Amino acid sequence: MNRVNLALLQMKVESDVEANLTKLAERLGQLPQGTDLVVLPEMFVCPYETPNFPRYAQTRGEAVWQRLSDLARQHGIWLCAGSVPELDGGKVYNTSYVFDRSGREVARHRKVHLFDVNVPGGICFRESDTLTPGDEITVFDSEFGKIGLMICFDIRFPEQTRIMAERGARLVLVPAAFNLTTGPAHWDLSFRARALDNQLFLAGCSPARDLTASYHAYGHSLITGPWGDIRAQLDETEGMLSAAIDLDDCEAIRQGLPLLRSRRPELYR
Repeated sequence: MNRVNLALLQMKVESDVEANLTKLAERLGQLPQGTDLVVLPEMFVCPYETPNFPRYAQTRGEAVWQRLSDLARQHGIWLCAGSVPELDGGKVYNTSYVFDRSGREVARHRKVHLFDVNVPGGICFRESDTLTPGDEITVFDSEFGKIGLMICFDIRFPEQTRIMAERGARLVLVPAAFNLTTGPAHWDLSFRARALDNQLFLAGCSPARDLTASYHAYGHSLITGPWGDIRAQLDETEGMLSAAIDLDDCEAIRQGLPLLRSRRPELYR
């Protein structure tokens, strides 16, 4: 199956986990008929603040994980469940789970590159104050073929997407939460560049902007194509981005513009 009907759910994040899960259930009930794959935002169950991550963290298989699995099964969808704080062995990770149509977990990605930045006159944030980085690049099998999975800051490191492409991914899912410093400058650019360089699709899902929160998400969830183009995009408000993509576009563009085939990796060491 090469055609995928995507839905990206750009939601405001509340401080109450159950309120966020209830809102998610409502949005899933509004999906267009035939939706195959749903992507949620980064840290969609709790406000994006470093002290919150340990407070909200749950182990794999606990209540949040189980609710997400149940929702995927109830709606018969593939669900890339944004990311949540995951507790494991006393450490907390920024983790994205993927469930198939039966509710079975098929992938887990722990954010590899933690968002530790201090931009003068802009944003100062240190995920490493409470989070531990993951150490795996994630590509999983699906009925649509191989799909890559990364989280937000991971997209800034081109090697990660390149390895996904080399492993056969034609679509990369990116739960993310760029902000009002980095978003206007780098959001579209990052997604278009990774898509163009690797001639694949990327789907980036952000929380909606909430100016009453301490962290102001950029929003603008989007899908970029293998030509480096933006196929669809939201603004900063709550909404659903629904679009169909044809993964065969990757092969067609790679044939006409053979970037990957023309590489000379022996010179790049």
